[in-house]
Amino acid sequence: MKSRSMTFAFLAVMAWGGMAQAQFGMTRPPELRGVFNPVVGEGASYQMADDKGSKQFDIAIVGQESGGYWMEYSMQEAKGETVYMKTLMVKQGDEVFQQRALVQMAGQPPIEMSMMMNGQNKQGKKLDIRAEAQKLGTESITTPAGTFSCEHWRTTKDNTDVWVSDKVKPWGLVKYSGKSGSGTVTKLLTGAKTHITGTPISMQEMMRQMGKQ
Repeated sequence: MKSRSMTFAFLAVMAWGGMAQAQFGMTRPPELRGVFNPVVGEGASYQMADDKGSKQFDIAIVGQESGGYWMEYSMQEAKGETVYMKTLMVKQGDEVFQQRALVQMAGQPPIEMSMMMNGQNKQGKKLDIRAEAQKLGTESITTPAGTFSCEHWRTTKDNTDVWVSDKVKPWGLVKYSGKSGSGTVTKLLTGAKTHITGTPISMQEMMRQMGKQ
């Protein structure tokens, strides 16, 4: 049973390693874009949907370190267990760099993913929606989390509609809708703290432990 659990943890970590591109359960974690406005302890819950189903996705700022912010994601996998991932995000100009990443599944130690990101963290991403989108105006959007006065943007690359408000942290994302799916904020989070506990181990150590089982 332990070997099976470690194997599943390994596969989940590999999936999270790709983040926006990786398949995770029925729904993939989105590459959230908006207007980055981090506040420690604040975040949001989203209901996301695509052609494979619907799932809840939470994101919050849970700390600061080395001039960056620890942004933590949580998402349920197919068996109902929650997987947590947090990344150290450092903003330089209009780009965001991922300096470190940790993943933890239920009953497992946190896994340091920095070695998997050696080629990724050297290149930042322009995640501010305004850099590659057309502003369509201001609209009032009502969601389960409340009613927000939003800027409405449409991306020039894939025609995804995005509604943002400075009342929603950390990306201002209230709602999005496009070819890859849709999402709506359902709850604003306050007092958020990390769910990742214990001493991190490396991917090499995890693979070594799997080899012994």
